[in-house]
Amino acid sequence: MQAVIKTGGKQYTVNPGDILDVELLAGNPGDAIEFNEVLMVSNDKGEVQIGSPVVEKAVVKAKIVQEKKGKKIIVFKFKRRKDYRNKNGHRQRYTTVEITDIVN
Repeated sequence: MQAVIKTGGKQYTVNPGDILDVELLAGNPGDAIEFNEVLMVSNDKGEVQIGSPVVEKAVVKAKIVQEKKGKKIIVFKFKRRKDYRNKNGHRQRYTTVEITDIVN
């Protein structure tokens, strides 16, 4: 089975057993979570269900593996000849999840 889910403003194509990094989710490592915004589901026979906008009663179940931070990004702003400089850093927080099941 394969599905397309939406979380954190992004869309991901997932299969059971996949491990992926998504935007930070509430929960602790080991917790089970569900993604209810399933945009498309296909089964092993090749049948495809496309939602408008989501597939009714379709759920992708996952398990939180860990939380981590991405690489540091430097944000540097300046205006020439105005003596304005601003330097900030940012590290995005991610949740690593393992897809356990796709229920249609």
